[in-house]
Amino acid sequence: MTILLDLIREFGLAFVFANVLIEQLGLPVPAYPTLIVAGASLALAPGSTAMVLAAGVIAALIADTFWYLTGRRYGMSVLRTLCRVSLSPDTCVAQTEMIFARFGPASMIFAKFIPGFASVATAMAGAVRLRYWKFIVFDMLGALLWVGLALVLGRIFRDAIVDVLETLTALGKYGLALVAVALAAYVLSKWWRRRQFVHQLRMDRVTVDELRQMIDEERVGTILDVRSALTQEASGRIPGARRIDMKKIEAGIEGVARDGEVIVYCACPNEASAVKVAQQLRQLGFKRVRPLYGGIDAWIAAGLDVER
Repeated sequence: MTILLDLIREFGLAFVFANVLIEQLGLPVPAYPTLIVAGASLALAPGSTAMVLAAGVIAALIADTFWYLTGRRYGMSVLRTLCRVSLSPDTCVAQTEMIFARFGPASMIFAKFIPGFASVATAMAGAVRLRYWKFIVFDMLGALLWVGLALVLGRIFRDAIVDVLETLTALGKYGLALVAVALAAYVLSKWWRRRQFVHQLRMDRVTVDELRQMIDEERVGTILDVRSALTQEASGRIPGARRIDMKKIEAGIEGVARDGEVIVYCACPNEASAVKVAQQLRQLGFKRVRPLYGGIDAWIAAGLDVER
């Protein structure tokens, strides 16, 4: 904290701009502590709050526009790439699809308040070909709310933050160690939960070549697509596949034979969503259910047709 205060005093708006830009580009360099300390700092001159707000918003818009254009250029595959560096890579894509499908462009107003969602949501906006003017309007509202709230919190809790800064200064290296331990504990808890989840993901999968052969030989009973309707519209689906809502699985499988071969696919790391649905289908009495290895991305990469 004291280091942040020194950096803000020395570099001013340039440091705030750079910190927000770097974080919004996806690097693990939190900008919110900087914004809060900037709002609380006694070094800020009267009227400088507006300048800090502008610097933070402009930096966020630049980074978000980069991800928007990346999504527009590379499509839905960029979501999977972004989610691989997330602390929750297996649920990242499914969470983004669910939120974006429910709230649409308005999800970008609160995207920055959800860890790991901001850059993925902006990339998705580009992937689904959202008009840029609409994207920039909602994204600017979200950036204003995100940066503005941090500055307001800094102003409101100025005294408390000053006390914390003084305490950490008094503790010296022990204060820094305390912050490092808290961060390490957070990352470790995320890693442990993911390790447990990956253990649950161990399930027999079918490859793209196997599925294509099964389709040619008419040995597939049903192919289920567990992605949102929005992502299916953007990238298409395997011919003959039927969409299933992960929250309404029983309704989605009405009429599907429980003793036939069922293939489930998604577009997320480790086929996480497909595995979850496959496990639930087995609990419902389906005898042969397998996720598609690599999901829709592997199918498209193999040069196979999709239907829209």
